[in-house]
Amino acid sequence: MRRAGPEIDVLAAALRVSRRTVVLTGAGVSAESGIPTFRDPQDGLWARYRAEDLATPEAFARDPRLVWQWYQWRREAIAAAKPNAAHLAIAALDRLLPSLVLVTQNVDGLHQQAGSRSVLELHGNILRNRCSRENRLTDIDTRGTSKPPRCPSCGAYIRPDVVWFGEPLPPQILAASQAAAGNCDLLIAVGTSSMVMPAAGLIALARSAGARFAEVNPQETLVSSQADISLRMPAGEAFPAVLAALD
Repeated sequence: MRRAGPEIDVLAAALRVSRRTVVLTGAGVSAESGIPTFRDPQDGLWARYRAEDLATPEAFARDPRLVWQWYQWRREAIAAAKPNAAHLAIAALDRLLPSLVLVTQNVDGLHQQAGSRSVLELHGNILRNRCSRENRLTDIDTRGTSKPPRCPSCGAYIRPDVVWFGEPLPPQILAASQAAAGNCDLLIAVGTSSMVMPAAGLIALARSAGARFAEVNPQETLVSSQADISLRMPAGEAFPAVLAALD
């Protein structure tokens, strides 16, 4: 296992004394499991579309079948993915630390598969569905469907339970995430560009409340200069190393 010099030990030491830790994960964590990010070029039949043009309420209203088929394609890719070393190490930290709140911008459910317990999903979960009119979750089996089914209650189309561009985040999830960030003593941002609001605002909220801020990302981001601890390495390498240092 490659170590990143003293930064691994510094983050392990910060975790050792933390009483309330928040881990904020982004697309970089899922990318290590082979799940493409929105910034990656799309493959095959979808290469001529931009993700930003499909993941909107307007696109679904204009062509629900097209948007549904794109999400079914994404679901197939996610179904083949497995939790990586970062997911597993974060789940292990969840069991070791006095308090760890995991806030994720990812919609693939891999944190839960890895064993993380209370996961706050800011952008929803692509494996769930809900009514496009009533917003109620539905357990309709949509595997293999090429067009969105209708809600048995109101007849509106069923849609993926994800947050599209232009939609607000789930208010209860956002409020819980903000409360955790405002009450933590250590926030770790992992694999996120820290560009998308209001998720990126959790970092400023934690820092304004006096928490230490650690960043785990191979690339520098807009908030890298604000980090007390920086690990310039993939999450799948960093977190197992931190876990080993804790042990």
